[in-house]
Amino acid sequence: MMMGTFPPTEDKWGMPFHYPNFYNDMWRIYGRVFFEDADYFRKGEEKGFDPEKIKAFMKQRAIASCPTVNKAIREQGNAADKHLTIVEPVDLKQTLAQVPKVHTIFTTGGKATEILMELLQQEQGKVIPKSKWPKTNQQIDYTYAGRDLTLYRLPSTSRAYPLSLDKKVEAYRQFFESVGKL
Repeated sequence: MMMGTFPPTEDKWGMPFHYPNFYNDMWRIYGRVFFEDADYFRKGEEKGFDPEKIKAFMKQRAIASCPTVNKAIREQGNAADKHLTIVEPVDLKQTLAQVPKVHTIFTTGGKATEILMELLQQEQGKVIPKSKWPKTNQQIDYTYAGRDLTLYRLPSTSRAYPLSLDKKVEAYRQFFESVGKL
């Protein structure tokens, strides 16, 4: 299950689905990883992606998607997680109950990882030092709500994240290979 943080303000959406901003590279990365085509999910020449094509693909590949945040405030009106105030994190127990076959969660950046680690700490009733949190392209195994899970932290797909598209594609490709999706 892919978990990010929270979408940008609606004026920046190119579609009504996860990672809606045309300038976020998520769907270009998926296009390159699975189809060797960064524009595979693009909606013609529009500045947007085809949510129905994405949904069909994700269903076929058994990849779930869920934000780590139900309610948030974007303090500066942009998509930067640095200025995101979390009002209500996802109810991870409820979410996992809806997807009983999920055994791997992958986050798409630091803030999503931070939110999941805080939920894990609450579940376990103990502090997990940040030094034990997964760094980019690393994983940890843990138990949450009686389920054994693996958490992978992948690079942010935001263009503000200082990593080339090629390196992001390679990180996601290695991850999907490791979990048997490629």
